[in-house]
Amino acid sequence: MEYHDKVLKCSECGAEFVFTAGEQMFFADKGFKNEPKRCKACKAKRAEASGGNGSPMRSETKTSCSQCGKETTVPFRPTQGRPVFCRECFQQRRAMGAA
Repeated sequence: MEYHDKVLKCSECGAEFVFTAGEQMFFADKGFKNEPKRCKACKAKRAEASGGNGSPMRSETKTSCSQCGKETTVPFRPTQGRPVFCRECFQQRRAMGAA
């Protein structure tokens, strides 16, 4: 398939930017179906705001370990009815499962 540079409009700032033939080829190779929505500047601002790793910042939740009762923090919001373990109990359970 032959690719040609395309001019797209940024969904955040409204500025026009070029989606180059090389970028289109890269998107196709990776199997991406959608064209980019943001210009490079808005994309960089968004990445910086989310900690630079492309995903939103994790929130820590304080809770009690379901096994030992010790207060701990976990990097997710616990689901009702599911056990939550402190690091030590979690690793202990993982080691038991591997044995």
